[in-house]
Amino acid sequence: MRRQALILVCMVVFGVVGTCHGGSLKKGFYNNTCPNAEAIIKNATEKRVASDPTLPARFLRMHFHDCFVRGCGASVLLNSTTNNTAEKDAIPNLTLAGFDVIDDIKAEVEKKCPNVVSCADVLALAARDAVSFKVSQTPLWEVLTGRRDSRVSRISEALANLPSPFSNFTTLVQNFANKGLNVQDLVVLSGGHTIGVGHCNAFSNRLYNFTGNGDQDPSLNATYATFLKTQCQSLSDNTTFVVMDPGSGLAFDNNYYVTLKQNKGLFQSDAALLTNKSSRDVVDKLLDSKEFFKEFAKSMEKMGAIGVLTGNAGEIRNKCYVVN
Repeated sequence: MRRQALILVCMVVFGVVGTCHGGSLKKGFYNNTCPNAEAIIKNATEKRVASDPTLPARFLRMHFHDCFVRGCGASVLLNSTTNNTAEKDAIPNLTLAGFDVIDDIKAEVEKKCPNVVSCADVLALAARDAVSFKVSQTPLWEVLTGRRDSRVSRISEALANLPSPFSNFTTLVQNFANKGLNVQDLVVLSGGHTIGVGHCNAFSNRLYNFTGNGDQDPSLNATYATFLKTQCQSLSDNTTFVVMDPGSGLAFDNNYYVTLKQNKGLFQSDAALLTNKSSRDVVDKLLDSKEFFKEFAKSMEKMGAIGVLTGNAGEIRNKCYVVN
């Protein structure tokens, strides 16, 4: 009776049972069906990260983009069947990378335990293990498992649900609230920008045409803007990229908040975090490294439970890029 009441609350608040954080996910979901699943994924992930240090940022972003569209069901991994209509064909996802590596990791799991471990769980675990590699002797956050894979992937849903780098604070708060996440989660998860790169076309308007009058965003650090102009030399540059966290592009740490306070947030969505007192207070709190790692773990666990498919919903894909 108590469990039924909890499920009802989740449905009322979030619209779908899977969005109630934790849901039917649990620690060690594969202990009986594939006891070594998490170890296989961890070893395979660390082996690949050792030879490609860009993978932690790529996997983290892929996991984020997956969870914000249809929940954490690996829908972002699906290829289009006709006319580029899948999530990965949406403009915000065209710069995602590492799909082939996720496919390879999934294949290693399939060799040991066919038709048991979902692509959604592979992605969630690989993102955690990649970021944790070389940072900590223990995983940086807990990943509960038991997700199943979505059979649907629509470009329109990616465009409608993914937060934009051009968004203001109000829009960002609403984007996150739609997924059951709050202002704290918004600021904390933005800290993922401490690793990885940003493409010029996602921020060059701040350098050359901020209000449509050929001007520069006055909130952007002037010295930093001068540097960015040497990298992104026009509004039409859609191939060049720069690290999102200057001076710390491959190190997973809280330096993002240090640079943010210096008005060096790369995107409008980064700068937006300084336009509200509540979010500024969180930024200040996260200048403490211990606080950042503690809060990042909490917010990642919440995000990893958004809209999950469990039980008999969805499927366990044999290959992550195609439905069975």
